[in-house]
Amino acid sequence: MLRTISGFDRIGEENAFAVLARATALSAQGKDIINLGIGQPDFKTPAHIVEAAIKALKDGHHGYTPANGLLAAREAVARRTLTTTGVEVSPENIIIVPGGKVTMFAAIMIFGEPGAEILYPDPGFPIYRSMIEFTGAKPIPVPIREENGFAFSAEETLSLITPNTRLLILNSPANPTGGVTPKSEIEKLVKGLEAHPHVAIMSDEIYDVMTYDGEEHCSLLSFPEIRDRLIVLNGWSKTWAMTGWRMGWSIWPDQLYDKVRKLAVNCWSCVNAPSQFAGIAAIDGPQDDVERMCKAFDNRRKIVVDGLNSLPGISCATPKGAFYAFPNIKETGWPAKKLAAALLDDAGVALIGGPDFGILGEGYIRLSYANSEENIIRAIERIEKFLTK
Repeated sequence: MLRTISGFDRIGEENAFAVLARATALSAQGKDIINLGIGQPDFKTPAHIVEAAIKALKDGHHGYTPANGLLAAREAVARRTLTTTGVEVSPENIIIVPGGKVTMFAAIMIFGEPGAEILYPDPGFPIYRSMIEFTGAKPIPVPIREENGFAFSAEETLSLITPNTRLLILNSPANPTGGVTPKSEIEKLVKGLEAHPHVAIMSDEIYDVMTYDGEEHCSLLSFPEIRDRLIVLNGWSKTWAMTGWRMGWSIWPDQLYDKVRKLAVNCWSCVNAPSQFAGIAAIDGPQDDVERMCKAFDNRRKIVVDGLNSLPGISCATPKGAFYAFPNIKETGWPAKKLAAALLDDAGVALIGGPDFGILGEGYIRLSYANSEENIIRAIERIEKFLTK
């Protein structure tokens, strides 16, 4: 018998990919499947970004790049950060990584070990808890409640911090709920964190441009008093419809930067050159496609909320950010994962059961509106037919 480390017995998965595989298999059997499960824009990567990658290949950029990313790519991220947050960051604090998950992996690996505690949002992106458990650290859920607008509570979050807390993970705009935590609540949290200088913060801001109804994203970078222990996660996947390019970036404080650079050297070496040139073009090029996508998501959001709230046993709070709705299905009488599985197999609609995002996800399902209005309307009709049959 081969003997692997115990961490692999604790590691979890992102069930959205399992649902995608099941939906793909059903489609291959000839079944019409509407996929509202995966968090992937249905738009193509803008043409000028694709052309930049092609040009990089033709120009001979085929070799290794620095472990922390091309200087030009890091400078582009610094320009973009100044534009979107008003905060100046040095390219020497930025690292280019192959996708957003890598920043989660690195941050949790740096702080997670037996005896440590790491706070993470629940419901939240499932890889947070999976990686925490892999390291042997104790995962401490920070409740994300519907009655609080799916924003985190500063008071409740601070109450969970102990001398063993090493890292606090935050996410706004949020997956899976679409919640946006208001600036006033973030200010309370930052003020409270003054009493806990031993706690690092990782702020997942991958959906920063996707806010609606006058909501504004408040970056944790806006608070200089925590900059020396703040890690900011961001990337190209959602904003520029570049999920398959595997392009992310993160901003690290001085005391942690060399640690993540060494992880890069030991693990992924570097990000491929053509994708980095594409990333530069995405940031520095025209943003018309980004604006068009965000407007489309906003329109779809309204269709989703109206449609879900018309269904028996379902109520849906209006998401304020990202491209997810997290409807409450408790009145249907169905357990969330069983309902999601039945809707896929019997109605041809792929969704994700709330428990895949945490303990507090029971009673909810996640629906991605990164799909066409036509498909969303058809999906809601199918759900209604299933629930009323």
